[in-house]
Amino acid sequence: MMVSFFDQFASPLYLGIPLIAIAITLPWVLYPTPSSRWINNRLITVQGWLINRFTNQLMLPLNMGGHKWALLLVSLMIFLITINMLGLLPYTFTPTTQLSLNMGFAVPLWLATVIIGMRNQPTVALGHLLPEGTPIPLIPVLIIIETISLFIRPLALGVRLTANLTAGHLLIQLIATAVFVLLPMMPTVAILTATVLFLLTLLEVAVAMIQAYVFVLVLSLYLQENV
Repeated sequence: MMVSFFDQFASPLYLGIPLIAIAITLPWVLYPTPSSRWINNRLITVQGWLINRFTNQLMLPLNMGGHKWALLLVSLMIFLITINMLGLLPYTFTPTTQLSLNMGFAVPLWLATVIIGMRNQPTVALGHLLPEGTPIPLIPVLIIIETISLFIRPLALGVRLTANLTAGHLLIQLIATAVFVLLPMMPTVAILTATVLFLLTLLEVAVAMIQAYVFVLVLSLYLQENV
């Protein structure tokens, strides 16, 4: 039984070919493309307004050098939201429950912010490893601790997204299994459990959007330290 609960997180195969590539590329097909007309339909208008609002909110604390990352960060957030939301549909696979995929997003972007900081302002970037006013005997220990915390950042990014989505999917499957088991024996309890399942599903929709936003927001904070 426990193995079947975790089978949903295994990458599906078809004729020995992993289908995770299709799950990653499919979301881009679902978005409407803006037309060349002056007046667009309501869907494209709302989509453009939401993207503009998020871009302004995300780029507000960054200087002009960080604004070059706007397209990358906004595209990443839309991509993560779409994958997370599609993963809540029945009989679908959520690629962001794979730690390898999330680390593939987190490590290169985090490393890019570190390289930018070392290239543009090496003194300030290295100064983060040693807080001002540190006693001399504590300097070696603090440098080691700050260095470890620096390298843990991409791991925390990937694990946070993976753990939240995995826990939500497991809870949904556990409660759904309980509903089917209780329905023939205790219908009233099964209905109450189904109500909890519905509320949990709404919560997971919010978590899917919030976690994508948090992932990009933390990346922007790392970028803010280095530009």
